Amino acid sequence: MMLRRDVDTSLLVLTVALTCIGVVMIYSSSAIMAEERFHDGFYFLKRQLVYTLVGFILMAAATYFKYQNWRKLAVPALLGSIFLLLLLFIPGVGVRVGGALRWLRIPGLTLQPAELVKLSMVLYLAHSLTRKKEKVRSLSKGYLPYMIVLGLLLAMLLKQPDLGSAMIIAGVALGMLIVAGVRWQYIGLTVLMSLPVLYFLVMQVDYRRRRILAFLNPWEDPFDTGFQIIQSLVAFGNGGIFGQGLGIGEQKLFYLPEAHTDFIFSVIGEELGLVGVLVVAALFLTMVLCGIRIALKCTDPFGRNLAFGLTLLLGLEAFVNLSVCMGLLPTKGLALPFISYGGTSLVVCLVSVGILLNISSSTGGQP
Repeated sequence: MMLRRDVDTSLLVLTVALTCIGVVMIYSSSAIMAEERFHDGFYFLKRQLVYTLVGFILMAAATYFKYQNWRKLAVPALLGSIFLLLLLFIPGVGVRVGGALRWLRIPGLTLQPAELVKLSMVLYLAHSLTRKKEKVRSLSKGYLPYMIVLGLLLAMLLKQPDLGSAMIIAGVALGMLIVAGVRWQYIGLTVLMSLPVLYFLVMQVDYRRRRILAFLNPWEDPFDTGFQIIQSLVAFGNGGIFGQGLGIGEQKLFYLPEAHTDFIFSVIGEELGLVGVLVVAALFLTMVLCGIRIALKCTDPFGRNLAFGLTLLLGLEAFVNLSVCMGLLPTKGLALPFISYGGTSLVVCLVSVGILLNISSSTGGQP
């Protein structure tokens, strides 16, 4: 399936570049570990290549699927993702890894419903905000219904537990509501009321409290709670300006936890150095600017809301992952879009780009 020629070529090139970087770095960061665990150094690479192929096929399909049609699918998609979240709690269906119940076991693969929830929530909000128009400024008819839906989703995510995805979804939802014209007073009051809840969720749960303390002073417990942050910072330090060289990094050798997923950016820092770090960060920043440009050029309110929501989702996830790896935010298990190992995340990101490309085609693509 060929991509349309009237799409934003800059966004397309950025997406291909980030995905290719991801494939290369997944192999570099996982080969030795995969050889020891599975006796196959290409174990993760082969699976990521399959996910990449599926993702690009779906992305190409999304460029031809008129974005207006997503309005009809918005509510069913949200309900479907909620159903998948409920399936997690059925014994034998949900897969618990590291104490978290975040994956569904499907014959031949595992699925992470939280990634689908992120996309479906953006679709739902874009559709509903467009339909309500000026009513979004009303507390009872506009704002509270969204908070009820958002609260339900966050409660289910926290039950897994998955605080990272919950905060991403909350951030994207509030961002879309602000852009749609919701009163700032409502947003501010919601944030203030959420602070005690957030404090309880963090400080009253042992492992989360320890992560916060480790973030503030990782050297106080360098072999336990501070281990991840310290090893990540060591990786960046080892990389210097130009890096140790692709495949030569040492921190991925059982020092850096989840080197091919949550902390793959740290591997980039060690092997490709400051130059590689700046290139990846610049690619994400440029992608966000492309998404904002698409949103601003779109004259259709639904397309504008959808483009902004998808851009915010991709940009916020990238920002949080990069910040965690560099020790600017507490450790949280979130994938780096397009680059981290993981099928559901990659496919959802590529489909999101496909939708953005279709929106861009309606405004004439890129000159």
